Amino acid sequence: MKINHVEKESIAASIGLKPGDRLESIDGSRVKDIIDYRFKVTDENILLRVRQGGELKEYDIEKDMDDNLGLGFDDFKIRGCANDCVFCFVDQNPAGMRKGLYFRDGDFRMSFLHGHFITMTNMGWKELKRVVEQRLSPLYVSVHVTDPDKRLEMFLYGKDDFLMKKFEYLTENGIELHAQVVLCPGWNDGKFLEKTVADIHSFRPNALSISIVPVGLTKHREGLPDLPPVTAEYAQSLIPIGKQLSAKYRQENGENFLFLSDEWFLKVGAAFPAVGYYAGHDLRENGVGQVVHFMADWQDNIADYSSGLKKPASITIGTGTLIANYFKTNFIPLLETVSNLDVQLKSINNTFFGEDDVTVSGLLTGQDIIAQLAEQDLGDMVLFSNRILNDDDTLTLDDMTLDQISQALEVPVRVVGDSPAEFFAAIDHG
Repeated sequence: MKINHVEKESIAASIGLKPGDRLESIDGSRVKDIIDYRFKVTDENILLRVRQGGELKEYDIEKDMDDNLGLGFDDFKIRGCANDCVFCFVDQNPAGMRKGLYFRDGDFRMSFLHGHFITMTNMGWKELKRVVEQRLSPLYVSVHVTDPDKRLEMFLYGKDDFLMKKFEYLTENGIELHAQVVLCPGWNDGKFLEKTVADIHSFRPNALSISIVPVGLTKHREGLPDLPPVTAEYAQSLIPIGKQLSAKYRQENGENFLFLSDEWFLKVGAAFPAVGYYAGHDLRENGVGQVVHFMADWQDNIADYSSGLKKPASITIGTGTLIANYFKTNFIPLLETVSNLDVQLKSINNTFFGEDDVTVSGLLTGQDIIAQLAEQDLGDMVLFSNRILNDDDTLTLDDMTLDQISQALEVPVRVVGDSPAEFFAAIDHG
């Protein structure tokens, strides 16, 4: 692996390693990626083989257990997904977007490192054994359906991928798994959904959870299988089914096993479970319990800002349409208790992907924001969730920067995380 960074005053710096050198092996075993490196570098005595300027050198190192050598590496090449799922969001992107938005991530390493949900169809026994050997736990698995025939129909993989055998092997060897079902009306609901939940539940306690999220459809589905949208009526009927399944399938310690994502509740304005419902699980990055934890954090900490702002500020909060009504009822009234703060809420219709079916804030584009907020009185600044930007916090889905949006709206546009501290820091900094 190519070294791209060496920390000052680190072990690596002390032995003369430099950016551009290549780490060939540790203790005679080739280092394939950053996970491999982390696993092999933990011993107290290790032998590094490094290629420096065409010359192969060896370094015998004694250190404390788990001491970091101070090396950084180039990103590894991510393995693509082996499926062609009928509901895959990547296939529903319009033409002309940046290349990375058309890539289907199917890499178990990204699942371990970043919580990405993967289907495991392209994981053979070599990869499974590596997961067990290196204790890459937990993993996040897109199950969708466990019935073999229905899996072939939905995944378009072409053969049995032995999902249940993989779950059995991993859980029996102590690997913890979170499962996900993207629910498609008329495809993997009804009897298929309960079978999926029951099958995954049988691998508890190391099968930690199963989340049910609604399928996301865009207006760009030309040439793709016909999938019915998740309507408000469908969501209304699904919520009691989810509650029944959650009561039936639990962990032995009493913790919940099955969770409905927030979108089901927001779509129909239904009451959310209490924070305690999600105890023992942090699935917020999968849209599960995100709203409840957000509001609990604000309710617990808003008193810290009860004295008000040092100077008056007028701000606009921008969101997708899904969360707008909930914010109007629950979030905006909290902000109105802060003196010197004038706040208004603007919801943005997603005309880029399809305003009827794509309603979450994280899929908003710069062009929709500009088109719908232009020439309005937006106050001193506009704040959006940082989810509208890519992982580098630099670009929206349509490759616009915050500076470009700010210039078009003639007012600063900022993004913030979920916490009150980040929110008010953004206002203080202007």
